[in-house]
Amino acid sequence: MRLVILAAGFANSLPPQTLTRPKSLVPVAERTLLDRLIDNLLPIGALKDIWVVSNRRFAPQFESWAREREAGDGPPIRVLDDGSSSETEALGALGDLRLVLDRCGTGEDLVVAADDNLLSQSLETFGDYCREVRAPVLAVYDVGRLEDARRYSAVHIDMENRITSFVEKPQAPDTTLIGIALYYYPQALLPRIAALLEASDPKGRLGELVQWLYPRQEVYTWAIPGIWFDIDSPEILDEADRIFRGLSPRQPSEPSRGTG
Repeated sequence: MRLVILAAGFANSLPPQTLTRPKSLVPVAERTLLDRLIDNLLPIGALKDIWVVSNRRFAPQFESWAREREAGDGPPIRVLDDGSSSETEALGALGDLRLVLDRCGTGEDLVVAADDNLLSQSLETFGDYCREVRAPVLAVYDVGRLEDARRYSAVHIDMENRITSFVEKPQAPDTTLIGIALYYYPQALLPRIAALLEASDPKGRLGELVQWLYPRQEVYTWAIPGIWFDIDSPEILDEADRIFRGLSPRQPSEPSRGTG
């Protein structure tokens, strides 16, 4: 199994921290987003390697981080520079995923995660579930309020946790269950995905791949345990920092501001 973390964004929504460093190397409660994400994903087990896709501006920082990280135990980390130096040059999420498949091939199962996922619990059972169903899997989370679901994707599932409806950034969501940027794709499906990516708009969102897949084959879902944050604003970053420092989480009646 191969872990791919897409971290090539320029994170203009998080100044001033991201003016000089990538979003995923910003600390939350004294540990970087990227370290927290990887630590929660490592328990899925059987990881051959980890690929971190960066833009050209921040690739040296990721290389330095990777050298320090590899000083301990864990699978090897590869930093892949996608060649972009600005937003206008960015390959986009699907373009970066295509770059990974071009570079490393389609010989391993793939777990794909966006770098702005902040999770409070281990994803060990995510790996168990993926190995059990041997089909594409989308991680889902209940954000609790319909207005929050508008920022993400609205997902409906059947009794077997298979997707029956998936809408990116719905204008009028009728469910609070959303898909987050954490996916599993079995090796047998990757050649088909690679061909699709060759024909798709590279600037597209990762969810568009799920939107294309689920009417054509079974796509399963897995519910994220604990707390999840999508770190996309200074306010959410501050709230996450408070919570991960051990302060009491906000009550369910309070605004979610992009969290569950």
